[in-house]
Amino acid sequence: MENNKIHILVVDDDDRIRNLLKEFLNENDYIVSTAEGADNAKIKVTHFKFDLIVLDVMMPGQNGYELTRELKKKFKIPIILLTAKGEVDSRIKGLELGADDYISKPFEPKELLLRIKNIINRNNKIRFNVKHVVGSAKIDLNKMNISLGEKNKKINLSEKKVLVEMLSNPGKTYSREEIGKISGINQERSIDVMITRLRQKIEINPKNPKYLQTIRGSGYVLWIE
Repeated sequence: MENNKIHILVVDDDDRIRNLLKEFLNENDYIVSTAEGADNAKIKVTHFKFDLIVLDVMMPGQNGYELTRELKKKFKIPIILLTAKGEVDSRIKGLELGADDYISKPFEPKELLLRIKNIINRNNKIRFNVKHVVGSAKIDLNKMNISLGEKNKKINLSEKKVLVEMLSNPGKTYSREEIGKISGINQERSIDVMITRLRQKIEINPKNPKYLQTIRGSGYVLWIE
């Protein structure tokens, strides 16, 4: 998967709509995965990194509202809800559950495309320009710099990608496989070396890390005070 492309998950029980959206978004240079229902969507979100989810509300089993509520508790992935319902109450319900936008069927594909672009651009601006503090370390993602005491250390693009993801989801454990997909680094040894470098830039005592910790048998987690 190309690291610089946006990855979208389309969740809809209607095969025709699911395939049409996949084809349209592919034509507009997005990487698209699909799921026919909530169970399949949850499996894919657990194993792959997505930049945005397009989610149908009216699905058998767990509906889009319920899935939105569940996903928003675990992940910070933007969600656009699709529904045949155009009532104000339905839109408000979706937004109250954490949906980032809402579009009623039938809709113009170009309108969905614009909404996707707006959310992605808004999230990128927030994620890449905000300064973060982890313990005594001050992280400036925009300048790709970490200040710890009197020391200033640069981070590379792979380290930045990992920090953006982990800072967006503090307390979430990332496996080596997940970190590899985020960073574009494939070898486990190279991933471990990158984490070690980040610890040296973030931690006062890298050999006894307080914030960027190893979860034995699972991966790595970043804690923020």
